[in-house]
Amino acid sequence: MTQKQDNLIVVLDIGSAWTRVLAADVIEGVPRYRGHGAVESAGMRKGLIAELSPAARAVRSANEQTERVARINIDECVVGVGGPHIRGLNTNGGFELGNRMREITRDDVRTAVERARAVPLPPDREILHLLPRQFILDEQPGIFDPVGMVGARLEVDLHIATCSGSALQSSVTCANRAGLQVSEAILESIAAAEATLSADERELGICLLDIGAHSSDMVVFFEGAVAHTASVPIGGAHFTNDLAIGLQMPVAQAEELKRQYGNAVVTAVPQLAEIEIANPQPQMLRLRSIAEILEPRARELMYYVKESLRHGGVVDALGAGCVLTGGGAMLPGMLDVTESQLRVPARTGLPVRLSQMPGELVHPGFAVAIGMLLYAHRTRAARAAESNTFRSKLRAIFAASY
Repeated sequence: MTQKQDNLIVVLDIGSAWTRVLAADVIEGVPRYRGHGAVESAGMRKGLIAELSPAARAVRSANEQTERVARINIDECVVGVGGPHIRGLNTNGGFELGNRMREITRDDVRTAVERARAVPLPPDREILHLLPRQFILDEQPGIFDPVGMVGARLEVDLHIATCSGSALQSSVTCANRAGLQVSEAILESIAAAEATLSADERELGICLLDIGAHSSDMVVFFEGAVAHTASVPIGGAHFTNDLAIGLQMPVAQAEELKRQYGNAVVTAVPQLAEIEIANPQPQMLRLRSIAEILEPRARELMYYVKESLRHGGVVDALGAGCVLTGGGAMLPGMLDVTESQLRVPARTGLPVRLSQMPGELVHPGFAVAIGMLLYAHRTRAARAAESNTFRSKLRAIFAASY
């Protein structure tokens, strides 16, 4: 930011359909809405940035909207990362603390995590997050923070969320071309979870599915920790394209029909209901014809979600069910298809409302942006607390030396 404000957080969500910028002040430890901007994305193809210049213009436009509303100059942001290139893996590592038991330090935790992350990755993969699932101290599992405990061997079960290095760099370059420096990158599904899931749901086991335009990103929590991250290459645009092909109409008209009359469950639509459309001449269209095209695509999406859950070994870990976010979550009938295919309860994920935030942002489409802001705030607070603890220890050491 040109006026250096440590209490200002700005996030950038470059989606396939929409590019969003959201700014908030942190007042007395609580984020407060400052402003936002949203424009239709450009230069995107299949969930990835295909043309930098149009994508950068969209980012600049969304950022300028935010600057006007917030009355600030913005030159730094946190960027979201999502799309079909997202991969996650679980790993384990640890080390002996010595011949005798001793107290675990924060450096010991870092060492255990470094041992666990030392797994071979393809050269094009970039690590986004290292997320400890649990620590094991002298074969005692289920420990979330071992610092201060005493033992002889420390291990960690770790989830590593990765992305395509080139895709991440494209997002950073796009932001740079729009005049923004990127301070941090956050996996979008984890961000959406930050804004929509409760602690109880994370403990019982839950899948969050963020249905974007060209892909659907997912994250599974179990016993309070991330157990699985992945992406399914099906999103809302595939539903629209199916309608455009099946009804032989332009994509824009198909999108409007989907928004106004779409349903993912054929039997939920009255059998005789009709509307008049221009295609190009006026004609009558059965509403069930729309649902008959959308329902197979919805079932296909949930089939691939279930396969991903099975591959990750978490298909039976969804005690709290499934939460749908993103623009695609607004399609009527999606919750019914989710419940019938996954056989768990499902709900729509509305993001928490920030102080002074307009009500229009309490929408599944803004779950990622709001979650990124909350996640960035939480990690900054954690780093500040750790830094303060370290400074306190230094002061104590110097005080003891006199």
